[in-house]
Amino acid sequence: MNLLRALATVSGMTLLSRILGFVRDFVVARAFGAGVETDAFFVAFRLPNLLRRMFAEGAFSQAFVPILAEYKNKRGEAETHRLVNHVASALGLVVLIVSIIGAIFAPFIIYATAPGFSNDATKFELTVQLTRITFPYIFFMSLVALAGGVLNTWSRFAIPAFTPVLLNLSFIGMALFAAPYFDPPVMALGWAVFIGGLAQLVLQLKPLAQIGMLPRFSLDFSDPGVRRILKLMAPAILGVSVSQISLLINTVFASFLPSGSVSWLYYADRLMEFPAGMLGVALGTILLPSLSKMHADKNPTEFSSLLDWGLRLTLMLTLPAALGLALLAVPLITTLFYHGAFTAADVFQTRTALVAYSAGLAGLILVKVLAPAFYARQDVRTPVKFGLITLAVTQLMNLVFIGPLQHAGLALSIGLASCINAGMLYRGLRQRGIYMPQPGWAKFGAKLGVALVVLGLAVWFAVGADAVWLKYPGTERTIRLLVLVIGGILVYFATLFALGFRVKDFRRRGTS
Repeated sequence: MNLLRALATVSGMTLLSRILGFVRDFVVARAFGAGVETDAFFVAFRLPNLLRRMFAEGAFSQAFVPILAEYKNKRGEAETHRLVNHVASALGLVVLIVSIIGAIFAPFIIYATAPGFSNDATKFELTVQLTRITFPYIFFMSLVALAGGVLNTWSRFAIPAFTPVLLNLSFIGMALFAAPYFDPPVMALGWAVFIGGLAQLVLQLKPLAQIGMLPRFSLDFSDPGVRRILKLMAPAILGVSVSQISLLINTVFASFLPSGSVSWLYYADRLMEFPAGMLGVALGTILLPSLSKMHADKNPTEFSSLLDWGLRLTLMLTLPAALGLALLAVPLITTLFYHGAFTAADVFQTRTALVAYSAGLAGLILVKVLAPAFYARQDVRTPVKFGLITLAVTQLMNLVFIGPLQHAGLALSIGLASCINAGMLYRGLRQRGIYMPQPGWAKFGAKLGVALVVLGLAVWFAVGADAVWLKYPGTERTIRLLVLVIGGILVYFATLFALGFRVKDFRRRGTS
């Protein structure tokens, strides 16, 4: 299996999902703007989305995939299928109970996660209703994560990477066609979450059946594999979900800020998730099964070499993305969101949050590459320790930044904390001798620095004044943004090519 090709496949599917995600955000921003209704929906969706990332894509996947890879490589198909049956049954039962509890206790959840909403009875009640509709999303997505973990272990990356497209299509369809039939119309977004989660689960069933791993209900909490996964998963929740917990706590802070603050943070976060998903999630997805197999095969040299490849690729692709987000903040926001109820004030408030987020983009993505190196070795304690430290530092920075910077201070805290987390993970790998940098890092870093300077200067001179972007017609904004983005990409990679970078230097074989 060519890992660069696999990365291109996953990133391509993620790109499709992100493009549709921006279409979805365009539709939502045009229809609802940034106010009471969108604040209510984003808060209602944030907790089930947080739980999805913690239990499904986060702690569960990191605990499940290494053990599944071990079973696949050493224990045969029958025993591996038995493990999948037991894990799917246990996971499904637990998250179903969590979904029911979440729906019942929705008012208390909103009191805890957005206490500022309690001052507005209408806003509070709307948030509670939306929370009850969206909470089953965690049930669907936990099973989707299990299916994706199985398919990725069998090197079937395309379908799991494609599934988020269905959620975006559900949002677009409900916002465009169903919203007028709901009172208030924003309730359509809650049902879009429910429908999208169900559709993603259904899509995975046929591919699982094709590889002979479609789960059957067989509940057995005493299964040694299930117990090992639970043992790894429990502490891993904090270790892999620090940024999501920080986002949830930030919602508490933001609920006391002026109306629109939650929405401004949401729209900025959506833009930041474009490169984070294409690069961080994609790299983590393809690295974990290969790292897990190398650890099971007791091959530390290849383990370290693969991690080095992932780090170089991350920095080469993430740093220009972070620079681009900061320099093109207003062009991006005006092109995607400056329509309908989304005002010029919303543009500039969202810009401050996006610039603050971009400062930590590299750290956020590096965490997604470095943390799997620990989880592939079934080491959960180290990332948990670093995660707790990072969470504490984030809240201290929140207290410092929220006064002068308002909602942008909350975004900056998360970005800087991600860099601190990545630094601790890197240092931990070096101290334990797990990762040994390959030769050539100094030359690699110098060439990368030159390319970034050239990119920054080119974009800086080409972008123009922020205020001008508010005056361009929609079509002209889109064309100008495309020219800037494509031109920036060409300038950056042309500079790298002139400095000696070649695609063949980044080709890498992985497990199959």
